[in-house]
Amino acid sequence: MTDDAPTIPTIPVGEATLAATGTVDSTGAPTHLGRRNDRLLLAALAGYAILLSVLMIARGISVTPDLIAVAFGLAALLLGRGKLFLRDWIPFLALFFAYELMRGYADRFGLPIHVTDVISIERVIGLGGLPTSWVQQLLHQGPASASDNLATLSVVFYFLHFPLPLAVGFLLWIHQRRFYYDYVAALILLSMAAFVTYLLLPVAPPWWAAQNGFATEILHLRQTGFDGLASFFGFVPDKYFFSYSVYSISSNDVAAFPSLHAAYPFLAFLFARRAFGRIGWLMLAYTACVWFAIVYLGEHWVLDIIGGVAYASVAYVAVLRGPRWARRFMEQVADEEIEAGVEAEDAGDAGALRRIGRHVRWALVTQGSVVAVLGICLAFGMNTEGWLGGSQSALYLVAWLAILGGLWRGAAGLVSR
Repeated sequence: MTDDAPTIPTIPVGEATLAATGTVDSTGAPTHLGRRNDRLLLAALAGYAILLSVLMIARGISVTPDLIAVAFGLAALLLGRGKLFLRDWIPFLALFFAYELMRGYADRFGLPIHVTDVISIERVIGLGGLPTSWVQQLLHQGPASASDNLATLSVVFYFLHFPLPLAVGFLLWIHQRRFYYDYVAALILLSMAAFVTYLLLPVAPPWWAAQNGFATEILHLRQTGFDGLASFFGFVPDKYFFSYSVYSISSNDVAAFPSLHAAYPFLAFLFARRAFGRIGWLMLAYTACVWFAIVYLGEHWVLDIIGGVAYASVAYVAVLRGPRWARRFMEQVADEEIEAGVEAEDAGDAGALRRIGRHVRWALVTQGSVVAVLGICLAFGMNTEGWLGGSQSALYLVAWLAILGGLWRGAAGLVSR
């Protein structure tokens, strides 16, 4: 190489961190000079997520995580992080959707459904009465079909229980990428723990108990909320949230405990509080609204909420205080060198990520894609053609394992050494 040939240096972690912060404090720790810009970025992203959700509700479009993720991917492209977004988000989204598609498998396990024992516990919590019934009698007038603005508002919170926590994940990915990986790990741990519980402890929700004569004083107000939205925004209710793609594919009517409607927002609050300080407490107010909504609509028991909070708390502690080997694995996945490049670009060094010596490893991408496609074909054949015992066979989980493993490996090759 000649003396005047340009070179592309790599960024050592320490130097990139200093470039991102600009200075150090008295203890030698770097300080951040762009806090004001960070706050503006966070506010803009939060406003974008809220605006998108409002527009989707107003136009009668299903507020599904896949649509939210596509929107965030476009935002990542505008920020110049499209490839990094795919690397970091494909495994997360694949695991989430695999869980959603497998959760209907839980109610085919054949174990008895818990109803009367849960109602007994609920009456203890309600000091002799059912909290759901008490709240509905206080705030709802007439039969379940009677117009109810509170039910309409509750339906909005009910269906935003995951899109907004997903938005918190995106904010973490933009602002504190290392926290994002902890958040994803905790979310996956929470979802899988809930899945095992649904297998071994199927619990009927309040509306199911009412329909089957176990708690006839409870009303199911979700349809009333749908009708209220349809009337307010002027769309056809049958074309609206019932097209909620993931839930219509693989539903489970006896997966009330723990309530992921309660757990997902609470886990998002725990991480938002840790990452963003006082402003993160706003997520707790939203979470409380979701808790009220699922009880008022007759979708979950108070016991389900308690279980959801407990599961989310355990997942949070398990990830942050987990065994050393798990922490090392998370550090490797997050990759400190990439994180340093992200911080440097946030500080104004627009070429930082391109100079850390990473590129696409097409061999990994190809291998992962082939394995994922094979898994998709196997899952499709078992689900539609009855291969190997059909989707009720335990081998159905193997197909999804191939899909997840392939997508993870392929994503890892998008930004690699």
